[in-house]
Amino acid sequence: MVARITTPASLNETLNYNEHKVRKGVGVCIAENNFLLPLNAMNFYHKLEWFESRNDLNTRATTKTLHVSLNFAVAENFSPEKLTAISRDYMERLGFAEQPYLVYQHKDAGHPHVHIVATTIREDGSRINTHNIGKNQSEVARKLVEEKYGLVKAGKMKTESEIPVISSIEKLEYGKAELKRSIANVLKQTINLYNYNSLTQFNAVLRQYNVMADRGKEGSFTQRKNGLLYRMLDKDGVAIGVPIKASTIAGKPTLAYLEERFLANEKNRPQLKLSMKATLDETLSGKPATLQKLIEDLQTKSIQTVLRQNAEGRIYGITFIDHKNRSVFNGSEIGKEYSIAGLTKFLKENSAQVLGHEQLHHDHKQSQGNSILGEAIDDLFHAERSSSFLPHQLKKKRKKKRGI
Repeated sequence: MVARITTPASLNETLNYNEHKVRKGVGVCIAENNFLLPLNAMNFYHKLEWFESRNDLNTRATTKTLHVSLNFAVAENFSPEKLTAISRDYMERLGFAEQPYLVYQHKDAGHPHVHIVATTIREDGSRINTHNIGKNQSEVARKLVEEKYGLVKAGKMKTESEIPVISSIEKLEYGKAELKRSIANVLKQTINLYNYNSLTQFNAVLRQYNVMADRGKEGSFTQRKNGLLYRMLDKDGVAIGVPIKASTIAGKPTLAYLEERFLANEKNRPQLKLSMKATLDETLSGKPATLQKLIEDLQTKSIQTVLRQNAEGRIYGITFIDHKNRSVFNGSEIGKEYSIAGLTKFLKENSAQVLGHEQLHHDHKQSQGNSILGEAIDDLFHAERSSSFLPHQLKKKRKKKRGI
């Protein structure tokens, strides 16, 4: 069993995320602990109000919510009753036996897992210390629960296939659901879970789900007041619908909040950068023939690639989103060889080596060697050109043949 713990800033968003799964039919609330009403008598607002009434007992604490996911091996397809027993045992050992919490069984991944939403505020208004709780108390609790229930141990689970990379988020579609709530759901699963250090990098993640954080136009009131708007995007990446002020969204994901995240994320970036670099090196060692092939190979490793373009369509940068480690890096931030210029050079050199071998068997075309090389290098990016993947200056023009 793998246990993962987060302490999200917004109770409302955390609860709504799990309730959204229930509404979609891919989740079930299977248990409650220390609530006034039985589970079958509560709706979303009953649950939220009971959590909030407890949290209101402590006005000083900034983090009052605990969000746990317990992940099991594929073969461990337990009944709701057994999942509830495991969850209660784990939470008791974690020190939350008397705390209000809800247990949700999710059914939208390739492995069985539950999510637990709890408050850290005790009945007397004191707060349960969650510092290093995942490293300390959770590890002890996990091992004891594994032993008691005969579960597959965390070290023997196939990390990539059996542990969720990120809770699934659907691309938003305009008019399909209430706009503010839809954007809030996307933010819930990205803003505190991904490591990024700029608004551009955060937007690289949000755009995967048709959402954008917008500072407003140059000189606009929003920009002058350091405001932030969230917009839904259509399938072409164009803003659609009414913009939503960040300050009106649960959790207040404002520019000031994001700037705090930029600073907090710096602590873990060196290690995450090494992991990203290792994956890129491994993928490049396979000598992909085109930029498109590189992008496709990285996708199999849970890394999405975003090519940054200016208003004229010229590509000036490349960004990598690692959904497994939940981190975002610009290529140049990892190293100059991983920038768009560095990768272009690498792919062209690969192409030249292949062409060198081919020319040994085509001596009769020696007189057209320069032209062939130019055309082959241009063809190297053929897949990208059709989708505007490469800027004009990175494409080598074909030489016109004379006398035709």
